[in-house]
Amino acid sequence: MPVKRRRTVAVLAGLLVTGLAAVIGVAWLMGDRDGIPLLPDPERCTARASGSTVVLDLEQAENAAIIAGVAVRRGLPARAVTIALATAYQESDIRNLDHGDRDSLGLFQQRPSMGWGTPAQVRDPHHAAGRFYDALVKIKGYERMQITVAADKVQRSAFPKAYADHEADARALASVLTGYSPAGLNCVVRHDTMAAETLGANGLTKRANAVRTELFQTFGKLPVGGFRPGGIRTGHMEGSTHYDGRAVDVFARPISAENKRRGWAYAQFLVAHADRLGIQTVIFDDRIWTAGFRSDSGWRAYTPPSRDGSSATLRHLDHVHVDVVQD
Repeated sequence: MPVKRRRTVAVLAGLLVTGLAAVIGVAWLMGDRDGIPLLPDPERCTARASGSTVVLDLEQAENAAIIAGVAVRRGLPARAVTIALATAYQESDIRNLDHGDRDSLGLFQQRPSMGWGTPAQVRDPHHAAGRFYDALVKIKGYERMQITVAADKVQRSAFPKAYADHEADARALASVLTGYSPAGLNCVVRHDTMAAETLGANGLTKRANAVRTELFQTFGKLPVGGFRPGGIRTGHMEGSTHYDGRAVDVFARPISAENKRRGWAYAQFLVAHADRLGIQTVIFDDRIWTAGFRSDSGWRAYTPPSRDGSSATLRHLDHVHVDVVQD
């Protein structure tokens, strides 16, 4: 290539790189009028609590939320969740592994040959978390033990001190996922186009019913509403997703500090599972999370589209609203 042509190509390449860098810089600094960055964040989850920030991919977030949810169902303290999450971090990086040392499998690398369950069971996050807590609560005074000591008494690890490496992240995640740090979890989730669904026998679409089933599997038989066989036509605002059978309300009544905490545990569990379950919107306690480009902004202030904005129900102070995608 002639020297002059090489110089021209080099100059053009330099201008292109400089221009791209400028665009990225402006997008990063400015964003759009709604506070949504022009360049979207990658799909992932971020938990913030007590000055700590923990970044998870979507798979890790789903598994961590199940580990925490099983503890909430059993009424266990957040300390138990911290111990379980620190253990899962060390054993599997909070991933449901299909391999491990000898016959170890799953989130906690539990061994079927040692009585933790069948191979299929120990790879079921609900079963694995339940068995971990079964063993943990038998340890007298585990709540006051160091993380490494409590975790090792359950796991009998060859490297017990390694659990301490994950203590800070596990504590922050536990605080968020058990509801002690409201609006502390955000997941950036963008759904592909999904086909419309008809109502099932209970008045919910297949996707909405899967959300209900997932909540029950993790938290037990929760009080839910906003649907009925044949569908509903009244009782909600105009255009409500309840009329399409795409929404479920999870009640946290009466309004109290404890029920508010549980409500945030449900709400943030749903955000953690938004990608897999096709969840579009979660509303609770004057806050709203929405999938798509708005999910970059996390939880936002929610204003009821009604004149009676002081209503506890319209402000979603006594229930968590969740709806699913339908295009």
